[in-house]
Amino acid sequence: MKLGMNLLLWTTAVRDEHLPLFSRLKETGFDGVEVPLAEASDAHYRKIRKELDAAGLACTTVVLVHADSNPISPDAGVRRAAVERLKWAVDRTELLGGEVVCGPFHSAYKIFTGRGPTEDEKKWGADVLREAGVAAAQAKIRMAVEFLNRFECYFLNTTADTCDHLRRVDHPSVELLYDTHHANIEERDVAAAIAGAGRTIGHVHVSESHRGTLGEGQVRWPETFRALKKIGYDRWLVIEAFSRLQPDFAAAVHIWRDCFTSPEQLYRDGHRFIRERWTDPTM
Repeated sequence: MKLGMNLLLWTTAVRDEHLPLFSRLKETGFDGVEVPLAEASDAHYRKIRKELDAAGLACTTVVLVHADSNPISPDAGVRRAAVERLKWAVDRTELLGGEVVCGPFHSAYKIFTGRGPTEDEKKWGADVLREAGVAAAQAKIRMAVEFLNRFECYFLNTTADTCDHLRRVDHPSVELLYDTHHANIEERDVAAAIAGAGRTIGHVHVSESHRGTLGEGQVRWPETFRALKKIGYDRWLVIEAFSRLQPDFAAAVHIWRDCFTSPEQLYRDGHRFIRERWTDPTM
């Protein structure tokens, strides 16, 4: 198992001022970081990779799609833009030397229609992800699709929803991202959800119910870790927590208070929390 830290705790766009974080995260014991993808030059992404390599960190990436790049839009032009955005994300991930690009890129974030997903939307979305999966496979990168809770999307809300969608996609490079925060809201039985998905799970976000310090919320950690180990999961566990350091992003994800003392406290305590519980033979 590899342990990563999502940089969304600090920023939606990694800049020079964030690069010193890499050595501190490495010293804490992290194996890598998850880089939020933002508009920047190839040279900037190569600089990030150079700093990652110098710190001895691997990376994964995270990306969103928006109204103008929505894979389930009835507009074929918007769906084409979705394919291009996901190919762009694969290209950025390749520049960074990353192995996984993840996120809720199955549909546009917080765009609602007042009803559930339609068969047309399911077909359109599967077609987009399948084409993006071909590009990912050529770059030797995996794509991990993240379901979101009902307050953030209507298209994929559960592990089972996502497994069904991935069967439609039918591409080996497109897998499932299991996020403990969203599962805490939507799953009746987290252990059963993980068991049902099995090896379809290609990436995991470790995130507390309140998006703060791990172990201080309502997520069912013993059941979660036991279930992941039972299916033989041995890939990335990435801590995902949010702060109010970027007001616009905080507002978008509804962070009105910080559920931790400091970012440093959060990632250090989070690292210890996961390492201790993952190696606990009772879990």
